[in-house]
Amino acid sequence: MNYLLLVVGFVLLIKGADFFVDGSSSVAKRLKVPSLIIGLTIVAMGTSAPECAVSISAALAGSNELAISNAVGSNIMNLMFICGVCALMCPMNVQKSSLLQEYPISVGAAALLMVFGLTGMIVGRLEGIILLLLFAAFLTWMVMSALKSRQEAEEEYKVLPVWKCILFIVGGMAAIVFGADFVVDSASAIAASFGLSENLIGLTIVAFGTSLPELVTSVVAARKGEVDMALGNVVGSNIFNILLVLGIAGAISPISFIGENIIDIAALIVMSALVWIMAWKNKKLVRWNGAVMVVVYLGYMVYVCMR
Repeated sequence: MNYLLLVVGFVLLIKGADFFVDGSSSVAKRLKVPSLIIGLTIVAMGTSAPECAVSISAALAGSNELAISNAVGSNIMNLMFICGVCALMCPMNVQKSSLLQEYPISVGAAALLMVFGLTGMIVGRLEGIILLLLFAAFLTWMVMSALKSRQEAEEEYKVLPVWKCILFIVGGMAAIVFGADFVVDSASAIAASFGLSENLIGLTIVAFGTSLPELVTSVVAARKGEVDMALGNVVGSNIFNILLVLGIAGAISPISFIGENIIDIAALIVMSALVWIMAWKNKKLVRWNGAVMVVVYLGYMVYVCMR
C-alpha cells in the first residue's frame, strides 16, 4: 500500500506542477516577461512546489531529516543530472550575467545553509526567517529585472484563457499539496520497513520524484532551443529550494542537521564550482561537460547508497 501511495503521490506532484507551470507561464507570457526571467521565477517556483510541499509536510510531521535531504538532494540532481542531460541533448549557452549573478546566489544559498549547520546544527525559526527575507530580496530583484527588460518572450507555453489559468494554478497547487502528503508518509514508512534512514530516502527516491518536474520542464525547453529557460529553471529552483523551501520549513518547525547533511551540502558546493568552471571557459555547457556532470552525479549516488 505504501508503494502505491508513493507512486500516486509522485503522479500528483508531477501533474500538479505541470498544470501550475502552464497556468503561471501563460500569465507571464501575457505580461511579456523574458524567458530567462520566467525560468528563474515563475517556472522555478512551479517546479520547486513539490520540494516545498514535501519539506513543509515533513517539518509538520517531524520528519526533519527528510526536509533537508530532499532539498539538498534535489539541488544536486537539478544541477548535475538535469543540466547534464540537457547539455548532452543540446549545447547550452550560458549568459555571463547568469554566471556572475544568479549562479553565485545559488552557491551562496548553499554556503549559508552549511554555515547554519556548522554553527548550530539547526535551521530554527530565526534561520528560517533569515532565509525567507533573502528569498524576498531575490524575488524582488527578479521582478525589477523583468520590469526593466520587458519584451516579447518566445516560450513553449501557449497563452491560456484567464479562467483556465486560474483553474490550472489552483488545481495544480491542490494536487501538489496532497501528493506531498502521500510521498512523505509512504517514503517514511518504506524507510522504516527496510531499516533505511530518512536521509538516504530523501537524497534518492524523494529527491528524484520531486525533481521530475524540473527534469521534464528543462528537457522540453532544451529540445525546443529554450536554453535560457532550461538553465534558468534549474538555477532558480536551486535558489528556491534553499531560501524558500527550507526557510518556510524552518520557520514552521526547527530542522536539525546530521553529519551526513553537512557532507551533502559540501558536495553540492564542490559540484557547483565544477559546473561554474566548465561553463565559464566558453560561456556554454557542451556535450562532454554534460557527460562529466551525469557521471559525477551517478558516482555520488553510489557513494550515498553505500555509506
